Amino acid sequence: MLIDVHSHYFRYPEHFSEDFKEQSKRSRNGVETDLTVHWENYEATAADCSKTIVFGGKAKLSGLWVPDREVSAYVSQHPDKLIGFMSLDPTQKGWQDEMEEGRADLKLKGIKLMPMYGGYRPDSPELDHLWRYASEYRLPVLLHTGTTFIDKAPLECTLPRLLDNVAIRFPDVKMILAHLGHPYEGECIATIRKHRNVYADCSALHYRPFQLYQSLMLLQEYGVWNKLLFGTDFPFTTVQASVDGMRKLNDMLQGTSLPRLSMERMEEMFYRNTLELLEIES
Repeated sequence: MLIDVHSHYFRYPEHFSEDFKEQSKRSRNGVETDLTVHWENYEATAADCSKTIVFGGKAKLSGLWVPDREVSAYVSQHPDKLIGFMSLDPTQKGWQDEMEEGRADLKLKGIKLMPMYGGYRPDSPELDHLWRYASEYRLPVLLHTGTTFIDKAPLECTLPRLLDNVAIRFPDVKMILAHLGHPYEGECIATIRKHRNVYADCSALHYRPFQLYQSLMLLQEYGVWNKLLFGTDFPFTTVQASVDGMRKLNDMLQGTSLPRLSMERMEEMFYRNTLELLEIES
């Protein structure tokens, strides 16, 4: 069962500020890209994918805002394939009400946070209500960790080590640290190894193959393949491109004495029952 834990629902340009759109060109070699999500485009490259977790994103500081009702409507069109998460920006008034609405009314099954994009620390005491709520209602929380192209987003808010503080105080919350925390993979791996309910995903990494090889080798040497989940970051990349890219990582080592990644453990990662791990009923 292949599960994509990291995909987005966007409409371009409605969900983005002019500044966000302009800065996003840095991630696409200076080219403006239509990030509008269409189910048929996702499905065409996700033949082996059984279920997909989808969310929008809320970060007023950086200029991204996708209403949860739109995500819920998208999920309702494909209920056999999609699982919706709400997004929250705790710097904005009314986020507690949005959290209650997302769970109780929209039936969304997890939370997406973008601390760096929103300009807040996930371990701030001001977020304790969120973490208590997630613990009480067994809502997994996926957080952006790692780099970005947005100059307003403070790097100090994205460090994986910040989630160590949260996991110590709220050990029952299932957390997913997105993008293996790159370029802070070491911090990310140290954090997921330490806490039983903290995981990472491998989304949006395959197009930096040597960096990903090094990251996964570190993961392998620490013995935590079991804490890595598959994700894409669609529409930035696809299920097929992600799987193919990861399966080819050892190819660039031909003629060298560099250690190989375990393809057996990688395949286990692709096909493990992630929804069971996260206690999500589909």
